[in-house]
Amino acid sequence: MSNKLDLFGKALWDYYKKKGANKIITWTSLTEEDPILLSYFFRSFDEMPKLEQKALKLSKGKVLDVGCGAGSHSLYLQNKMKLEVFGIDHSPGAIATANARGLKNTIEQSIFNYKEEIFDTILLLMNGPGICGKLKNLRGLLIHLASLLDYGGQILLDSSNLIYLFDQTESGERIVPASNYYGELEYGISYDNKTITFPWLYVDIENLKQAASEVGLITHIIMRGENWDYLARLVKEC
Repeated sequence: MSNKLDLFGKALWDYYKKKGANKIITWTSLTEEDPILLSYFFRSFDEMPKLEQKALKLSKGKVLDVGCGAGSHSLYLQNKMKLEVFGIDHSPGAIATANARGLKNTIEQSIFNYKEEIFDTILLLMNGPGICGKLKNLRGLLIHLASLLDYGGQILLDSSNLIYLFDQTESGERIVPASNYYGELEYGISYDNKTITFPWLYVDIENLKQAASEVGLITHIIMRGENWDYLARLVKEC
């Protein structure tokens, strides 16, 4: 089925309007099907993981929330922290939902095509780097995001090292595929009897640091989670 189908956006909009199912089914090429309650995408600050809470608290200045979805992160920054925040998402349904919830500034566009404004903070939360799909594309994504940052600006992102999903040898070494980077997955979503799949990336800290360094961004690891996840701050030097 075409990846142009706005399945996730439709799910968000239906849930907001109380006229659809209350969950979507997700899976990856490494994991089994997993139902996710749509209420998760409408959570309050207190319901967010600590990594996300920390990222929001570190946000400053003019903010771009990449892949804003239903707008929960942006709305906290707008309403509680009183920041100028723009939510960008290529999903019409997501943007309609964020607007309906009160987000003032939204951009219905792919981040890869956006060039109009300069920001002090760019958010890439909920494994935001995944949008580049492949490890080889990470450097290009960071180059583009850096072009949207003011000097001294920051990219706040979270991701996970998926090495823990692979079996170990008796010596403790992980058995990972040799054909591609182990964090490159196919991600699937099912909703309303329809399905989409797309490439998705989970990147470990060392590969992130290397890509960031190559494009002139300084990496600071702010937090590490309990499940091989982490929050990173990439800074564009003055």
